[in-house]
Amino acid sequence: DFSAIEARVLAWLAGEQWRLDAFQRGEDIYCASASQMFGVPVVKHGINGDLRQKGKVAELACGYGGSSGALIAMGALEMGLKEDELPDLIQDWRTANPHIVQFWWDVEQAATDTLKDHKDRTVGRIGFQFSANTLWIVLPSGRRLAYIKPRLQPNRFGRMSLTYEGLGQSNKWVRMESYSGKLVENITQATARDLLAEAMWRMEQAGLAIVGHVHDEVILEVRENSATVDDVCTVMNQNPVWADGLPLAS
Repeated sequence: DFSAIEARVLAWLAGEQWRLDAFQRGEDIYCASASQMFGVPVVKHGINGDLRQKGKVAELACGYGGSSGALIAMGALEMGLKEDELPDLIQDWRTANPHIVQFWWDVEQAATDTLKDHKDRTVGRIGFQFSANTLWIVLPSGRRLAYIKPRLQPNRFGRMSLTYEGLGQSNKWVRMESYSGKLVENITQATARDLLAEAMWRMEQAGLAIVGHVHDEVILEVRENSATVDDVCTVMNQNPVWADGLPLAS
């Protein structure tokens, strides 16, 4: 499986260089994040190792604009954190990752502006288009995400929000709401999917038999002594032409 694929893709899309450098050096991202957040060295089972847990829960919850509720859902309280600590933890993470935070707002602004005037836009490696009553987000691979019949409507906080039609829990078409972090989550996870799809194509070209795949993981049935895990990882870790500079690992 890919290692920390969403964190890697998000850092690459947003241009958060210290994270890309940490991945290139093969560092533990939870330690690296805690170190960046608190301004001290953090080593797993070593110096300031107790801060790694805070870095971990922040990494799991904050990448797409999550608040205290997201931290709690990720098990922050079970990890020994107190509820009154959580807002400061979120702010520490956001301060440590200014390019990711800016990416949230830039993506939302571009989507909103494109919906209003139907003009093409780009934010870094991501494109925005409008046609056929659909807002399209163009991924680095060239694949497009579709937001059908988009509209701007007031949300429960009284703020104008992007809405579109999608399939709800009862498998019926309903109007759904999106926002900065949710759009970035869609973009990041879709890009991770494209990386997996290309890796699977390369595996098949290499004669590896794929019998299943789950999220970021590929399941292979391999004859004994015909290929090693390292062989498979070498195939997986090749960057597609559209993903130059993305530090992949598996």
